[in-house]
Amino acid sequence: MNSPAHTLEHEFTTQGGLDEAQWSVFLEALERGDISVVEQQAGGTWKLNAWVKQAILSGFKRGGLSEWPWPAEGFFDRPAFPPRRFSSTDGIRMVPGGSSVRRGAYVAQGVVIMPPSYINVGAFVDEGTMVDSHALVGSCARIGKNVHLSAGVQIGGVLEPPQAGPVIVEDEVFIGGMCGVFEGIIIRKRAVLAPGVIITKGTKIFDLVNEREFFGEVPENAVVVSGTRPAHGDYAARLGISLSVPCIVKYRDDKTESAVILESALRG
Repeated sequence: MNSPAHTLEHEFTTQGGLDEAQWSVFLEALERGDISVVEQQAGGTWKLNAWVKQAILSGFKRGGLSEWPWPAEGFFDRPAFPPRRFSSTDGIRMVPGGSSVRRGAYVAQGVVIMPPSYINVGAFVDEGTMVDSHALVGSCARIGKNVHLSAGVQIGGVLEPPQAGPVIVEDEVFIGGMCGVFEGIIIRKRAVLAPGVIITKGTKIFDLVNEREFFGEVPENAVVVSGTRPAHGDYAARLGISLSVPCIVKYRDDKTESAVILESALRG
């Protein structure tokens, strides 16, 4: 028997799109977590399901506008992507005050959504995660279990091009206030980003512990803060201009644990 993912992928690729009934099934499969934009493989690698992104994009091409009474009249968006409505049986704390989750986003039991915040279509937010005030989980972003997205955190979304990987934040990551995580960067398990760190897949990361430099992902257990390095060129040198860079200053230890221990109380 074909899985929901294989069936929907076959229908989408052979027909060049989804009809209204198939579209409804597609959104429900995304919201149950039966399909997702990325899947973790053996060894910790991530597989991109580009067809899922293409299918989401096809929803925007349906065009038109519909009015959604959420939380009051006067909101307009594509008919394919109404806001999600939760019930108490979903096990999600959706605190009143201006937050919204778009249809086609997976939000697991135990997730806390503080106002105002937004979770976009195709995003995957796993169990026990805190989405704090003024936080964004962009389209197709993958957020693991027991993650804390502090106030003002921006997790970038990506729909085009379809082959571009989304931001992935693995389990038990702590991202401090006003951080920006964009352009397909991977934040590995239990990493900590101090407040104000801005990082993308093209950002060079300086590991001060192991004396190395690299791109593309923050290692497991890494503690990252914003540092500076001199800008290149005589002009920058004369003006004393420096550039902000993410620096790994240590890897998680008992002291780091004490700084994030209140997570269990907030999620209770």
